[in-house]
Formats: sequence, C-alpha cells, structure tokens
Amino acid sequence: MNFLAHLFLSGPDSEVMIGNFMGDFVKGRNALHHLPPKVQKGVELHRLIDSFTDKHPIVDQSKSRLRQKYRHYSGVIVDIFYDHFLALSWPEYSPEFLPDFADFCYETLEKNHQTLPDEVNYMFPYMVKGNWLVSYAQVNGIQRALTGMARRTKYASKMDEAAEDLVKYHTEFKEEFALFFPELISVCNNYLVENELPKIR
Repeated sequence: MNFLAHLFLSGPDSEVMIGNFMGDFVKGRNALHHLPPKVQKGVELHRLIDSFTDKHPIVDQSKSRLRQKYRHYSGVIVDIFYDHFLALSWPEYSPEFLPDFADFCYETLEKNHQTLPDEVNYMFPYMVKGNWLVSYAQVNGIQRALTGMARRTKYASKMDEAAEDLVKYHTEFKEEFALFFPELISVCNNYLVENELPKIR
C-alpha cells in the first residue's frame, strides 16, 4: 500500500501514524530502538500491512495484469493504484472528508518532523505542495506520482506509462481493491486492539 492507505490504516493516534508513514525508511529491528514506543508500533504496523498485502492472492491478481510489462515494479504500481481507489471511494471507509484528513496528516507530520528520517523530510514539502493524498483520487494525480517514481528508479521502469493501464483496467482494479481492502482493515484493527491502540475510525 502507498502513503494514503498507510496513514488511514494507522487509526487516529498521531504517533502510530508517524511510524506507519515512515516505515519504508526504517530498516531492521535495531533502527526502532531510538523511536518512541507508539512510533515503533506504527513501523511494525507498516511492516504487517506490507507483508499481508504482498502475500494476498487478490493483490497478486492485480499485479499479474501488469507483470509482463513492468516486471518487479508491478507491486509498486498496484500500491499506488490502490491509493487511487481508496481516495476515490473514501466516503465508504471514513466519515471524515478526505481533504480534512489530508490536512490533519500534513499537520501531524510537520509537527513531528524531528522524528522523521531525512529522506522523508526532504520529500515532505513536495507532498504538501502537490497535495498528494487528495490528488490520488484523480488519474492525473496517479500519473504524476508514477512519473516521479519513474524518474527516481535506477533502471527504465516504464512506470510513467502505467496510468494508461489504470484507465484501461479501471473496473478490474477497482473490484479487486474493494474485495481486498476490508480484509486489510480487519487485520490492522486486530493489531491495534492487541496493542491497546485506538481502532480505525
């Protein structure tokens, strides 16, 4: 899953949200020790989300549609596609308006910038300026995200072309997301409850 899903799946606790947001930039167990306890839980939740998603047969079905052209980048692309469908169907999952949720996320991350890794702090102003979390609801927002990622990859990924596949197979990806995401919410809520943290709203 990508940024919007990780932030949403954190539940309302801001420290869990910070850890979940920066999870990709925290490598190994030793790197957790200097973080506040609930931020650590957020990183662990991020890893649970990634593990559950990577192994899920519905997600694999989505990736298989892209694998021939994009190879190992197909998983990255599907993560971003799924953020599109979360943004697009946001009222089905949250009573809060997406722009309000995005503003809360940006404010929370800004207030806690000292906890975030340097790579995240470098990226963050671009995220706010482009209002990435809200822009994911539009295909052109997904196009910008994929083009930016394509520029940052070492090899020719063709990710800048993937928005065409999103349009072409929009119905199929949407149906797969709708089947998969409630399962992921349940997994995350179980983790949050087990760790005495507030559930997803």
